[in-house]
Amino acid sequence: MNCLKHLPNTITCCNLISGCIATGCAFYGQYHWAVLMIVVGAVFDFFDGMTARALNVSSPIGKELDSLADVVTFGVAPSAIVFYLFHQVHYPLVLSPLKDFIPYTAFIMAAFSALRLAKFNLDERQSTQFIGLPTPANALFWGSLVLGQHAFLISQKFNAVFLFLFMLLFCMLLVCKVPMLALKFKTWGWKGNEVKYIFLLGCLPCFLLGTSCFAAIILWYVALSIITDVRSSRA
Repeated sequence: MNCLKHLPNTITCCNLISGCIATGCAFYGQYHWAVLMIVVGAVFDFFDGMTARALNVSSPIGKELDSLADVVTFGVAPSAIVFYLFHQVHYPLVLSPLKDFIPYTAFIMAAFSALRLAKFNLDERQSTQFIGLPTPANALFWGSLVLGQHAFLISQKFNAVFLFLFMLLFCMLLVCKVPMLALKFKTWGWKGNEVKYIFLLGCLPCFLLGTSCFAAIILWYVALSIITDVRSSRA
């Protein structure tokens, strides 16, 4: 049992290592491996808390370590993906002198991810729902988008300005005060779960998009959460 108490933190460290590998792969433009390691990190992130609760060995250090690991896997790694993408996108002529510096703005997203995780740790409301976009969803969005739409993203139909603005939008979503849908079912009936079932049904056509499907699902998730929040505030 003495050894088992260290198991959750070991799993969390595996999440951290996965994020480090994902970051390294992203710097070499190996998008497939980077996204795969982010997904592997997300699996470890799912099981560390579950293991701690099952073994009844939850601890303050485990919570802090989890956040540190998440900053790397779901903050730094997707930022590194965007960093490399900035080196590939088309630059308008006016921005050409800055093309060696603009890619570093990608790490603004890592800072916002850290801020979002810090807020999550202190916000007691987020035990039952999310306030702002969860960092794993943000990381999955960027990974899926770059894998599925890479040809478009580096074409002349897109450019560094659009990428920068799009990245800033997601930085804002990470720390916004909009309640995001949590897929936790207390019962399986329609009543009380209408929005959750509408979300799941809306996800089905997204799978027709192939590798881009998860990016589309995250956009649908954000849009439905905002619509639900606006409707509830008017009620």
